Amino acid sequence: MLGIGELTLVLLVIVVVLSIKRLPDLVRSAGKAARILKSEKRALKEQDAAQAAPPGAGPGAANDDARPSPRVIRGETTERRDL
Repeated sequence: MLGIGELTLVLLVIVVVLSIKRLPDLVRSAGKAARILKSEKRALKEQDAAQAAPPGAGPGAANDDARPSPRVIRGETTERRDL
């Protein structure tokens, strides 16, 4: 009869063997999530800097009514929605 330690070891080996097939997908998803978070962080910093700047001081100051161009993250599809 197998003890608790042996059963735990067997279950751990089974989980590792079965998860090897999915490991590249998990790593790819984690990398994509990290890139998205990084780009969102950068966008928030830029947005905060634009709000903190006095009016008429930043680039594009003469074109305040224009909508900003959409950010595109490589590998994702986007749809254009007019607001």
